[in-house]
Amino acid sequence: MNYNVLSKYRGELMGLAILFVVMFHVYMPGTDFFYPLRRLGNVGVDMFLFVSGMGLWFSWTRSRLGRNLDGVGGMSAVPALKRFFSRRYLRIYPVWILVAAYFYVGKYVENPGGGYSPDVPNLIANVLFNWSFWRADDLTFWYVPATMMLYNFAPPYMELIRRQPAWRWLPVAFILLAAMVQYVPLFHDNVGHIEIFFSRIPIFFIGINFGEMVMDSRRMKKGSLGILLLVFAMSMWLCLRLEYIGHSRFPLFMERMVYIPLTISALLLECRLLSYMPRFVLRPLSFLGTISLEIYLIHIEYVLRPVARHHLGYGMTLFWTLLISIPAAYLLHWAVDRVVRLFRPRR
Repeated sequence: MNYNVLSKYRGELMGLAILFVVMFHVYMPGTDFFYPLRRLGNVGVDMFLFVSGMGLWFSWTRSRLGRNLDGVGGMSAVPALKRFFSRRYLRIYPVWILVAAYFYVGKYVENPGGGYSPDVPNLIANVLFNWSFWRADDLTFWYVPATMMLYNFAPPYMELIRRQPAWRWLPVAFILLAAMVQYVPLFHDNVGHIEIFFSRIPIFFIGINFGEMVMDSRRMKKGSLGILLLVFAMSMWLCLRLEYIGHSRFPLFMERMVYIPLTISALLLECRLLSYMPRFVLRPLSFLGTISLEIYLIHIEYVLRPVARHHLGYGMTLFWTLLISIPAAYLLHWAVDRVVRLFRPRR
């Protein structure tokens, strides 16, 4: 198998990831036999970050080399950065501003000085970059500000490993940093409330590391399937075991560390399975991947919460949440895309 399958099935992988995230967010009693399996949907976030990091290597390399639609050869660092960030933020920020403004302004009008936005400056900061996540671990839409923060560090990291490949081991240091945030008082007392962010940093930069192998179409070594299956089985079993035992003995942080090998092995095995799937399966998954950001932003607050009030049970709640969220997300994606095109400079 070739590593470029991660790029070939990128849309389908993101479609699967958003399905996992929605499944994770739908409530299920902790006593349910399938509760640990439902909890594993949380790994969808790590899948998103890995695939996003991988895609950034493609984008940065092309911007850096000047392989753009204008056909311009060669590009200095400043134009490359400008092009890189404009493409990233034009995809995320317009949708974010619209949804965040509707949510945070609405909450502020309902409850001035409430927990989300104690005052107008905090309200503005919430709309701009979800300041309450960084300030007080407000997990509403947390993935978006976390991703935008990681984007800021991606170009220097990619330049570093391009010039000095030995620094590809830096994600190991990020694992240690996550452990320090969890267990060292100096770090935990100051930024421990956003441990959910620090524990996801390694998988993002590991995804960047994979980007070069994917872009160069490197083949996996003989016997890779066996080790992938072993790592997947071990990490899957351990995650399920941690849920059955409970986080009183094994903290959630430990589970998130196990997500790292689980994510990498699962994505590669999913690609192998997807290669056997018919197009009528691949196309819907790819479509979901295209609107995954919009599904993430609207499904909890605007669909899942109202549906959950009817107490339909896990299966029907998940069904109606997806049935409503998918067309709503597509309409949001379509509308924002049309507006962005009006302000995009003509070539």
